[in-house]
Amino acid sequence: MMNRFWLAFSIAGLALGLSPPLLAEACLDCHTEKTPNQVADWFNSKHRLKNVGCADCHGTEHKDATDAAKAEKPTPATCASKGCHEKRVDEYRKGKHALGWVSMNAMPTIHWQPMAAIKGQKGCGGCHKIGEKSAADLKKLIEEGSVYGHAACDSCHTRHSFSVKEAKQPQACQTCHMGFDHPQWEMYSASKHGVRALLRQNGVLPETAIAPTCQDCHMQNGNHEVRTPWGFLAVRLPLSEDPEWKADQVTILQALGVLDLQGKPTARLDAVKAADIARLTKEDFDRERDKLVSACSKCHAEKFALGELEKGDQMVREADKLLAEAIRIIAGLYKDGVLKKPDTYAQPFPDLLTFHDAPTPIEQTLFVMHLEHRMRMFQGTFHMNPDYALWYGWSEMKRDLAEIKEEAQRLRREHEEKKSKKG
Repeated sequence: MMNRFWLAFSIAGLALGLSPPLLAEACLDCHTEKTPNQVADWFNSKHRLKNVGCADCHGTEHKDATDAAKAEKPTPATCASKGCHEKRVDEYRKGKHALGWVSMNAMPTIHWQPMAAIKGQKGCGGCHKIGEKSAADLKKLIEEGSVYGHAACDSCHTRHSFSVKEAKQPQACQTCHMGFDHPQWEMYSASKHGVRALLRQNGVLPETAIAPTCQDCHMQNGNHEVRTPWGFLAVRLPLSEDPEWKADQVTILQALGVLDLQGKPTARLDAVKAADIARLTKEDFDRERDKLVSACSKCHAEKFALGELEKGDQMVREADKLLAEAIRIIAGLYKDGVLKKPDTYAQPFPDLLTFHDAPTPIEQTLFVMHLEHRMRMFQGTFHMNPDYALWYGWSEMKRDLAEIKEEAQRLRREHEEKKSKKG
């Protein structure tokens, strides 16, 4: 018998003109007892108003508590089916979020991490699950016992309400875009943009107040591609025409493993292309830069916007100078036999993509310099947060470089002492 909780929903639904077949779905009669909060979220959703029911997303094979495993796991393809959200899913598939799962698995030592952090989504996988998975990967995940995280849309439009209003709030980005290597939330929320957005949410500023959100800059007109000019690691092609900056860029790309000693592309560059981590042509970079100029120009003069973005480019240049010097110091230790180069490294450079799996303290310092402090320097700049750009970014990189220089000198002294004893 239909319980009273669902009966109240049904009466309200009939009053709104919902069709009886939807209201009579047997699964809802059960789930108002078993998972009432999910039903409540669905009831408050536009799906309910459009007569989109459980079976539209989960199929019809699941009948009762004994066959719950037969309930289909929604994917972006589910949201695109039946002509519902095909345009938005198509945009998503062209952007970086769709490649989140691919880019995570492309990292050379990702398989060294606990699987609870990856497939179990208690680490990198918890955010990178937003990426679309191949049919084979999805099948394997389900066979291995994975129950959640197969969809992507629900990373921002939380199930089962799937609210557009929720996904438009800057907090929708907060869970993933924060922390060690990408603290965009901390930078943005403390910037003037973020402060005004919060004041507008709190009602201190009127709804008409200028208060840019993440979506205003990175998802203009609701476009779900979500791509940036400099990409995640602030590397790009073609290289700078400035000879000093170009040399630093080459060093960094060699340490990322995408250029060899002769400056030629390696096989790893194909992985970077596949994961859309960087802009690899001037046209690609300019297209994304023009989008940002357009966003900035809604509040500022175009000349001002161009000037601020150019300052950001120069901050990337300064960060590259510090990082490249540190890379060359460690590469020199490899070359002189002072430090053993791991056999897994394809080139006589520290591998920046090994992250926390770097084998020695000096290489660990380089990892932090690259993925924490350099990221803060350039991302803090573009997110209009001077304190992050300077004190959490450039200043920390200077300290990292000082530590690397001192540790390199110590290692060289020890190496010479060992040679002397043997001689």
